[in-house]
Amino acid sequence: MPNDPRPDTHTPKAQTRGGFIAWLRRPPKWSLFSMLVIGSILGILIWGGLNTGMEWTNRTEFCLSCHEMTIPAEELKKTVHYKNRTGTTVSCADCHVASSKSPGDYGRKLEAKIMAARDVLGKLTGIVDTPEKFEAHRLTMAKRVWARMKASDSQECRNCHKFDTMDPAKQKDRSVVKHEGAIEDGKTCIECHQGIAHKPVHQLLAQEDAKKTP
Repeated sequence: MPNDPRPDTHTPKAQTRGGFIAWLRRPPKWSLFSMLVIGSILGILIWGGLNTGMEWTNRTEFCLSCHEMTIPAEELKKTVHYKNRTGTTVSCADCHVASSKSPGDYGRKLEAKIMAARDVLGKLTGIVDTPEKFEAHRLTMAKRVWARMKASDSQECRNCHKFDTMDPAKQKDRSVVKHEGAIEDGKTCIECHQGIAHKPVHQLLAQEDAKKTP
């Protein structure tokens, strides 16, 4: 009936669908300048957000929000890496997360954050939620960190310590010999300097080796 007074309830939906599909087929023509501006703004927001989140979680205060981490934090305070005659100090992230001194470091930084999920899982499941449990897993956790640092050629150490800028005249004779030998043998820092920022685990290593010996 051509004069049917009832409203056509189907036309708007069809037009809406058709309009959206038509819009997809014929998107608005953006100028190159507009696309560059919008892309730059989005890039800054995304990169800035990621970097801000990365740096915020690098804070020692954030690490200590898991109370189990207060155990190694208190151990660090008793070492030369925390308090010394020159006043230099390190935070948790300085040793456990590579800094951004080179483009490749960001990848290691992101990897460290992903691996840190293991610590969160350990907290939620109560694996290391007491000092006794922490001690029981100390060697396992330490060996995991050593392996990661060895794989990265001790990048976290080399951010502050480099063979080519060491002054042998200001080192003990034993240190000079050891460092020269390390250079010749291609060794990395963590192979010799283990357990220097936290409770020594050399006794635990000796016990583990003794168990392996028939």
